Amino acid sequence: MADLSQLRAGLSGTASMLVTDERLATHVGSGNVPVFASPMLIAAIEAAAVDCLDGFLPQGHESLGVHLDVTHTSPTPIGYTVTATATVKSVDGRKITFDVSATDGIDRIGSGTHTRIIVDTARFMARIAAKSASRP
Repeated sequence: MADLSQLRAGLSGTASMLVTDERLATHVGSGNVPVFASPMLIAAIEAAAVDCLDGFLPQGHESLGVHLDVTHTSPTPIGYTVTATATVKSVDGRKITFDVSATDGIDRIGSGTHTRIIVDTARFMARIAAKSASRP
């Protein structure tokens, strides 16, 4: 059974992504050089944090990324696999802060912090529905 109270500093999750054409900066619009795109690095980092939280969230709850402070420090060419790791740094009620890093098997390509908030899924979806209904 999921139990957020068991979530503590030091727990970690991972996510891996093969660098394909669709994940290059030239494809996603984040640059003109054919290397792993920074938005894809962010996606890998968020996926690692989601992986870390798997099994800890109460039923009917999700985590939402609310803050990222990440440096992308080394280029990765097509064909490499990027692996991101998110390690719980702190838990403050519904707010979980992670230390994050990523490697391409050769270099550490990025690092920083990421914060997620735990939300009640039904309440959150109701807010989205209300916002959608108010669109001009």
